[in-house]
Amino acid sequence: MAQFGITVILPTLNEEKNLQILIPELVNVFKDLSLEKYEILIVDDSSEDQTERLIEKLSQKNKKIDIFQRKTDRSLPMSILDGIKNSKNDYVMWLDADGSMGHEAVKELLEHQIMNKNSFIVGSRFVLGGGYKGIEETGKTSFFRAMINVSKSNDSVLATILSKIFNNILYLLLPSKVKDLTSGFIVGPKKYINEEVFIKSNYGDYFVYLVDDLYKKNIEIIEVGYLCEMRMHGTSKTGSSIRQLINRGFPYIIAALKCRMSTNENKRQ
Repeated sequence: MAQFGITVILPTLNEEKNLQILIPELVNVFKDLSLEKYEILIVDDSSEDQTERLIEKLSQKNKKIDIFQRKTDRSLPMSILDGIKNSKNDYVMWLDADGSMGHEAVKELLEHQIMNKNSFIVGSRFVLGGGYKGIEETGKTSFFRAMINVSKSNDSVLATILSKIFNNILYLLLPSKVKDLTSGFIVGPKKYINEEVFIKSNYGDYFVYLVDDLYKKNIEIIEVGYLCEMRMHGTSKTGSSIRQLINRGFPYIIAALKCRMSTNENKRQ
């Protein structure tokens, strides 16, 4: 049997300080799982900090750490697609580089992937064992307490609330029954990923298209609960004002409606 090979894609924009913490943690995860065939690929969207210099320095010590510099317009979905296209392994994982998706969660998703090689594993805040930002302990921290915690961090309370609301709406619109449709934390076989999912997307709405595409191909999606942590350094790219957040969130609804219409059309044919 061929050795399990994984490329972890980290789309970045000014995440140097977070990468200093996250990358060594990921390397330790691979060591704990005895995974030798791995790659950490940073896809940088023209950062204005010292991300490139940091990765070059880390790469000198570990050749499995690499960076791909994007030169075109900044785009989260296209950054992920560039990472997939430039990955060297059969399995790909991507996650936020801000520290919100911790190394223990990465390890758990990889463990599930190794046991379910033809499935996609999604890190979910809305299933058993999961929790949104500000939650101190699953099932024991009130929503109000969680939002107080978020207000003291580099994250946005408004973004956290709207994320939960949007997820509830998306869940009702789509047939897949995946509960965290704004996750952005996933691992799976590269061969099943459709490039068009990313090309037609605006921002995080790519995840809605991706889940729907996998569902329609009858590919199993397994949600694994994880506790979403608060940003370690820097500021969120999602937006802080209501207008910014609605502009970010509206394409998710459009994506879900398009997916639903496509499903209905296929049923009529």
